[in-house]
Amino acid sequence: MVIALIIAGGLGNRMNQDIPKQFLTVNEKPVIIYTLEAFQNHPEIDVIAVVCIEGWENVLCAYAKQFNITKLQHIVPGGQNGQDSIRNGVYEIEKYFNSDDIVLIHDAIRPMVSAEIISDCIRITAKYGNAITVIPCAEAMVKTNDGVVSAGSYPRDQLKRTQTPQGFHIGQICNLHREALQAGITNSVASCTLMIEMGKQVYFSIGSEKNIKLTTIEDIDIFKALLAAKRTEWLK
Repeated sequence: MVIALIIAGGLGNRMNQDIPKQFLTVNEKPVIIYTLEAFQNHPEIDVIAVVCIEGWENVLCAYAKQFNITKLQHIVPGGQNGQDSIRNGVYEIEKYFNSDDIVLIHDAIRPMVSAEIISDCIRITAKYGNAITVIPCAEAMVKTNDGVVSAGSYPRDQLKRTQTPQGFHIGQICNLHREALQAGITNSVASCTLMIEMGKQVYFSIGSEKNIKLTTIEDIDIFKALLAAKRTEWLK
């Protein structure tokens, strides 16, 4: 079994809108529905679970019914931060699925995730035990202590930019969260950073520059452009 765990527990304060950004409507469809459709339409995804911000559960159910998201079977309350929300989600699905089943943890606000990205994340997880979606770092990277000036750089060929989905076996990620709590780690920024903080190796699966995270209003503009874009036929 492969379960998609969609994390939609955040307020999205940096977007500065009146409703959570995952429920903003773009071209007459909520952002979260674009994300759910990617997993609904993928043949290897058996079940979808959503960690939902408190008070929006009924809205999510209504949208799922309207847009025929039939794989949605579990809605879980969000937590105080990202790590807390993910922990709530994986603990909940642990009750229903086997420890060696695969869970793909994905941001609700990455609505452009492709079938290829999902497939490769499943493949690498099945092969190595985990998979972190990444893309190369194309920009020059500089170091700073004060955010104003830099006198050093970091080799970009040693860096990867992480995205979601991030894949794990359910038993593995649940045990990781239990160990992290015992170690006093409560606010790691992502599952991959939690793995590394706990001394584990992570393996890479393919990402894409199009797999954007909607954090600011500018990201919404880019998302709209990507929805409208068609690749020029002569490009390889």
